[in-house]
Amino acid sequence: MEDKPRALFISPESPYPPIGGGPLRSASLVEYLRKRYCLDVILFRQPGGRAPSCPGAVRTLILDLPYHSRILPARFCRNAARFILGRPPLIDRFRGFAEGIGTFVRGQTYEVAVIEHLWVAPYAPLLRATCRRIVVDLHNIESEWHRRCAEAEGGLFAVAMRRFARFAERVEADLLPQVDLTLTASEADAKRVGEIAPGARVAVYPNVLPFTPIPPQVESGPSIVFSGNFEYLPNVQAIRWFHERIWPQLRRIYPGLRWRLVGSHVEAAPRRVLSDPGVETVAAGADAISILARSSIGIAPIVSGSGTRLKILEMWAAALPVVSTHLGAEGLGARPGVEVLLADDPDQFARCVIELLEEAGRQREIGAAGRRLYEREFTWQAGWKRLESLGI
Repeated sequence: MEDKPRALFISPESPYPPIGGGPLRSASLVEYLRKRYCLDVILFRQPGGRAPSCPGAVRTLILDLPYHSRILPARFCRNAARFILGRPPLIDRFRGFAEGIGTFVRGQTYEVAVIEHLWVAPYAPLLRATCRRIVVDLHNIESEWHRRCAEAEGGLFAVAMRRFARFAERVEADLLPQVDLTLTASEADAKRVGEIAPGARVAVYPNVLPFTPIPPQVESGPSIVFSGNFEYLPNVQAIRWFHERIWPQLRRIYPGLRWRLVGSHVEAAPRRVLSDPGVETVAAGADAISILARSSIGIAPIVSGSGTRLKILEMWAAALPVVSTHLGAEGLGARPGVEVLLADDPDQFARCVIELLEEAGRQREIGAAGRRLYEREFTWQAGWKRLESLGI
């Protein structure tokens, strides 16, 4: 093992277990790195949370985040201070650990350091003395994420989100040209980085999943499914929009239709959605793809956020037909009407779902095409070829 070159991986969230969009993307990079390098890892732990782990790491540093109350007045005060001081929320959350990180890397020599998210990318200059090459992996374009979330909301929340978008863009413009490579999840995100930080070197590393055999299709009655972390704002905005604008139409035509919410923190979904008699909640574990396969149709009514959606990749892996907004399928290269049905208008979205519910053959056709696209473009092995071509 010691004959391998050394690499450093820094992430604000644990890659393991690889459940949910962020951990899945991070785990794909960890698995790639640990096969090629002696890997040191720096991870952060939420107060009261279990210790994050990274199998195969040679050395691990766990940094404990300070306690932050989650009650509304405390959150308001924190974000009001950030609003005034010009600090994007998550960059602010993960600041203040330079001493611990500096001590951990002192005296080491790394061929490459991979930094997950813009949230901890401000530590990149600290690593320059010990890392020959620094790569920042952007799951989202943070400024674009805030801007689109603002567009989906209103009032003071939107004002704050637009201001945080400007703060994040300043960080992106200043920091990304200083690192050796920035990875984005799609060509659209890469183009946006080029506009924000013209001096940055950018390459696309798509979201990818471990190869999974097609699970058994065990649906019982017509059903649709949405998956994700329900504490994540774009997911909350998506299911709220779908529940208000589309779900009533579907239930009028199909009174027995079930809508499954699959993922983590399902209790954080809007109360109005959770109390709907047609909605079921399922906590997803490592077998999320098998759980998705129990439904008839996958939906991705995304109206905000950035990056590409692993939820769609998981639906394709389950051979489910998917109905999405254009934003939801952005960056995945899916052909409308072939691997995915696309609609931004609520009535049109409902018609796409109805089309699939009415035509079992169309369901199978779209699901099979999505499965082929997943196997061709979005497995770990396919993604790792891109990393190899970049010399990582």
